[in-house]
Amino acid sequence: MIIPNMAKRFSICGIPIGVLCLEAYHAKVPGILRNASTFKFPVLYKVVIGASIERLINRQDPSLLAPFIEAVRELEQEGVRAITGSCGFMVLFQRELAEAVNIPVFISSLIQVPMVHLMLRRNQKVGILTASKSKLTEDHLRAVGAESVPVCIAGMDDQEEFSETILGGRKKEMDLDRLEKEVLSVVDNLVKENPEMGALVIECTDLPPFAHSIQQKINLPIFDIITLTNMVYEAVVRTSYQGIMPR
Repeated sequence: MIIPNMAKRFSICGIPIGVLCLEAYHAKVPGILRNASTFKFPVLYKVVIGASIERLINRQDPSLLAPFIEAVRELEQEGVRAITGSCGFMVLFQRELAEAVNIPVFISSLIQVPMVHLMLRRNQKVGILTASKSKLTEDHLRAVGAESVPVCIAGMDDQEEFSETILGGRKKEMDLDRLEKEVLSVVDNLVKENPEMGALVIECTDLPPFAHSIQQKINLPIFDIITLTNMVYEAVVRTSYQGIMPR
């Protein structure tokens, strides 16, 4: 159900957020960026055929830039007001994609890392939970101006359920209970090894469904692609406050 105020927003702006998507076929449960029910507003998905996790994360294939630019331009032509991406490792193309269109592009949740750092004490670190610690390099952090931010990083590379479904694509259906246990174990170890961690940024767009459980366990602020998308939506679709009539 869409409440009247939200319906007014949609009639004004159409579909506000576009999502640049990799070609991936594992299940998209609520809370994942690729599940439209995650949001209280409509989103428009654009899948780039041939853009696989293997090419983006493992090979960091620069030839993905051309089809990515074509896709974000198509999303702009279809009327979206801002564009995000279905994998945080797209951050390597953040600057080029932002230059390619006339609307905001926030292609990765890692954009939040410098912002989160400014919220914390100087002696605190920003935690990053990523799909692959071994593949997340300084180049990815530099792409968002976070190369000098004190971070601590944990990856899901060695977790069996995550690797089989999300990284490897060998399973389409996820065992959510098993995956949640993997996520909580990885984050728990990250906090134990880094007691100075002040907040967590989740890079992987498939892990926000577990943000609530993570926060219950570590009692820290949790940022991900969903928090970022909601923030950008509120920025590009402003409405009047009650009692104040728009001019």
